[in-house]
Amino acid sequence: MYETILLPTDGSDHAATVAAHAIDVAATRDATLHVLSVVDDRAFLVLDDNRVEQVRDDLEATAREAVDEAATRAADRGVETTTAVDTGNPAECIVDYAASEPVDLIVMGTSGDEYERNVVGSVSQRVVREAPVPVTTVGPDV
Repeated sequence: MYETILLPTDGSDHAATVAAHAIDVAATRDATLHVLSVVDDRAFLVLDDNRVEQVRDDLEATAREAVDEAATRAADRGVETTTAVDTGNPAECIVDYAASEPVDLIVMGTSGDEYERNVVGSVSQRVVREAPVPVTTVGPDV
């Protein structure tokens, strides 16, 4: 049933717990794991133009580290992985990725901060509403 699993990651402390869940499902199902990190370009809206390039580079490096870390953990379990880094609105990028790739399941965290939930809405809430495939969420207390 689940041959390709999407793991969106932001490299946060909670991301390791979420990755463990996704990797376990992938290993159990002999599935391929797609690891995606999205550079949230909304962060650039409040920056001076002369800082955008450096901040973008820093965020892309952090995103690359996040996907590489998850891919290494998956490889240690014998799980085939594909990695990607995208830029844009995280929820939109995750949903678009799931729609354009042969993804059967999304496994993601639900640990956004209070400010993000109140101002722009939870990324995981939006993905659950809009994803073309089932979504498993892993809360911060798991």
